[in-house]
Amino acid sequence: MPPAPDATPPRIGIIGAGIAGLAAAIRLRLEGAHVEVFEAGETAGGKLGELVLGEYRFGIGPSLLTMPEYIDELFELAGEVPGEHFRYQRLDTVCRYAWEDGTRLDARADPQAFAEEVERVLGVPAQRVLATLDHGREKYDLTGRTFLEKSLHTPGTWLTSEVGHALTRLHRLDLTRTLHEVHQRDLGEPHLVQLFDRFATYNGSNPYRAPGLLSMIAHFEHGADAGAFVPEGGMPAIAQTLYGLASRLGVIFHFETPVAEILTRKAGRRPRATGLRLANDREVLFDRIVSNMDVFFTHERLLPHAPAPKRVLAREKSTSALIFYWGVDRSFPELDVHNIFFSEDYPGEFEALEAGTLCDDPTVYVSISARYDRRAAPAGGENWFVMINAPFAAPEQDWPALIECTRERVIQKLERMLGRGLRDAIVEEAVFDPTTIEARTLSHRGALYGTSSNDRMAAFMRHPNYSRHVDGLYFCGGSVHPGGGLPLCLLSARIMTEVMARREPLPHTFDAKDTA
Repeated sequence: MPPAPDATPPRIGIIGAGIAGLAAAIRLRLEGAHVEVFEAGETAGGKLGELVLGEYRFGIGPSLLTMPEYIDELFELAGEVPGEHFRYQRLDTVCRYAWEDGTRLDARADPQAFAEEVERVLGVPAQRVLATLDHGREKYDLTGRTFLEKSLHTPGTWLTSEVGHALTRLHRLDLTRTLHEVHQRDLGEPHLVQLFDRFATYNGSNPYRAPGLLSMIAHFEHGADAGAFVPEGGMPAIAQTLYGLASRLGVIFHFETPVAEILTRKAGRRPRATGLRLANDREVLFDRIVSNMDVFFTHERLLPHAPAPKRVLAREKSTSALIFYWGVDRSFPELDVHNIFFSEDYPGEFEALEAGTLCDDPTVYVSISARYDRRAAPAGGENWFVMINAPFAAPEQDWPALIECTRERVIQKLERMLGRGLRDAIVEEAVFDPTTIEARTLSHRGALYGTSSNDRMAAFMRHPNYSRHVDGLYFCGGSVHPGGGLPLCLLSARIMTEVMARREPLPHTFDAKDTA
């Protein structure tokens, strides 16, 4: 039975003010709980933080916004008009692609325009491209509502008509083929196969191993009702606008306040989470705890006396990244907001990643948010976010040496493919490698997306949004179900809230006028 309306609202402590922690705080506050968030850093945002180098500003993490409706949803739940607080626009061109043989292709957001551009540049019939996109959307329609929007670890998820319908269409899901095999079959043309194979990297996976079901990812960028978006104020503005919403609702934030331990007590068959011990040894009692911290470090550092799901935590990690933040003192009009310069040996690039190193000719992603956010760079300059896929951190890696040689190769590649100098234009620089990413964001081994999706069972083997070993303990963020990336982190907060409400009903008595 839900608590009576006049019952004391449950006290919920959230560890981490990343995007999922912010969304969880908003949702739980709207369910009537008293919510406090403990963040080790100075500001909210986690991987959506900002880096300032002189006159140049960079988002340190995600550079692409898809599915902004999951952000709008939070404002709507709070009774606010999203556009009054968070504004964004859809890009006409999602990404500008380049190959070493001189081929160039602008991937338009509109599926028809994209297909026609592919036909013009690569000779692949537009209808074939549209059929591939439609097949990806079919996979999403069949499985997305289950695999991405619901808990896979509660029986009720599987007792629905949607799951029954999907089971009748298993032959359409390409579960026995790799993503690369699907694209080879459906598209054939090498440039286009490589373009579509790239979507595996959106969750840190290998297209030559990841299941063909992941071809649905293309729909998120090129679906008729989808696309790539840019937020007003840049990607860090997403975290700041949600922090503002949470604060207006009465969520209490404690910054520069690391958590040292999740307190537990014996309660029946399993221990129960009862509060937090902070780094200054102060203890704060709560009825429930939500961790937005990487699930590996949550278990390793904060739960020293509780059993850990060793099999889940030992799963293969996703890839990481090597990122160069370059303040460039001139304009490169031949570039768009998002740009990809492909490797000539894509299989070799992923073989190197799985061997724990970088190849000699990596694929290079360049994002320039100053294209739409002029405050991000001085007049005449640009802020380049330059990223290559990197292996997760391992003890034997010599990152200073890898950074030095890779930086030179990346500059040479960009200068060669752009046909103009770049080296002398770089006036500001910072570098993040997997060890930096782990240290700054507490992502285990620098893995950007938690565990990889390199096998058919990956979705089922992600850590659930609740603890099977400690009652009253819940999880959200990219290291748990449904996975990494901005939209999935937002969904993890929704799933976690729904799971909590079923296991331990929430009051549903929040009054937006009461922000005490």
